[in-house]
Amino acid sequence: MEKSTQNNTLSWEEELHKTAENYNIKVSWVAVIFNILFFITDYINTDQHWVTFLKVRIVVSAITFAAIMLRKPLKIASQQVVFVPFLLISFQNAFMWSLMDAELLQKHTLAYMALFIGAGMLIIWKIRYSVIIVIASILANVFFLVRNSQLDLEQIMASGGLLTGSVAIFSILLIQTRYNLTKREIIARTQLASSNQILSDQKSIIEANNQNIKASIEYAKRIQEAILPDNELLEKHLTEHFVYFKPKDIVSGDFYWFGRREASNISMIAAIDCTGHGVPGAFMSMIGNTLLNEIAANEALTTPAEILFELRTAVIEALQQSGQVDNNEGMDVAFCMIDHDRQQIQFAGAYNPLYLIRNGELQETKADRMPIGNYHDRNEKPFKNTIIDIEEGDTFYIFSDGYIDQFGGPRGKKLSSKRFKQIVMELDPHPLKKQVRGLEVAQGNWQKDLDQIDDILVMGFRV
Repeated sequence: MEKSTQNNTLSWEEELHKTAENYNIKVSWVAVIFNILFFITDYINTDQHWVTFLKVRIVVSAITFAAIMLRKPLKIASQQVVFVPFLLISFQNAFMWSLMDAELLQKHTLAYMALFIGAGMLIIWKIRYSVIIVIASILANVFFLVRNSQLDLEQIMASGGLLTGSVAIFSILLIQTRYNLTKREIIARTQLASSNQILSDQKSIIEANNQNIKASIEYAKRIQEAILPDNELLEKHLTEHFVYFKPKDIVSGDFYWFGRREASNISMIAAIDCTGHGVPGAFMSMIGNTLLNEIAANEALTTPAEILFELRTAVIEALQQSGQVDNNEGMDVAFCMIDHDRQQIQFAGAYNPLYLIRNGELQETKADRMPIGNYHDRNEKPFKNTIIDIEEGDTFYIFSDGYIDQFGGPRGKKLSSKRFKQIVMELDPHPLKKQVRGLEVAQGNWQKDLDQIDDILVMGFRV
């Protein structure tokens, strides 16, 4: 932090030096040229002294010209260069005053005041230079007036001496004010530029981090997609099926699962909704998929209810081991076990139900209002198991709550189970592959311009 502050200090000092050099060298050139040109007023006003005044002016301009030319070889600061003509012009004016009568002195006072005011408006230097100029000018005036002037002190003060002295003192304040204002403006500008650069750098870092995070999440998406059941596997063991899967973010807390027990010709299919969405939900889905693979492989568990009970116990243990004790963490599941030989489906659900459309009517098999996660009565209250005999033309739907809970419609309300049932009833006569598009269109018509609020998963299948 100290190093950064030091760099900022150097920065504004360098900028102030460049600004001062730009003004001071230009003023020095103006002094070289106009100091000689003013001999015209001397010629008009002072017939007897104009030649002497011209010689003095030429000497002053020549010394100033030499200072300008030698400033780079001798590495003279611009403040010291512009100091030369103003100091010499102060001596020059003091000498010229001493040879003037009261009338001419009044006229020449304006030129003297213009010198100080011009310095205050154009020169950028530290106040010590102004103090030296004023003191030197006063001493020079005293010296030359005592030596050459026929006027007394009262005449000199009345003819412009008092006014010129006041302007000289005012010029000190003017120059100091200009120097301070220029300094503050440059400091503010350099600090703003520095802040903008810091913001730009931070923006670049944030953008790079966002790109890295996005790339990591995209890679996580590919990993998550790899754990989902292969479509060919579903087609092999189901007469028809569809999966409408629409994560809210890149990765999803919803996932679907499929398993087989080849010896008994049993297929298992589940729609799982993990707590949260995005990255937290995706982590929970990886836990759920791993645990479900292990538990469902145990053929001693012959019903979905038993599998869900074991899954709940395993999830609770996994969360406790990770230090997670939030009762809201876990997952909702709709789990079906299909016995192809017996043409039966067994179902158990943790919050998520099963819809069956048979002969144009929708039958809902409700789920237990218990999560796969912390539950105060989990040891005493197993999941309910339901057996359904399959008839030709039956269509089964399992899903997460993302579709039903989506806000939209004319009043911005949730779609609701009632409307969802109407949608699947209208879509049921169509082939399952085409129902995906129907669900998508219905969601879009309901959602309109509102954001998707949760991951969406709807599965339909016929055995």
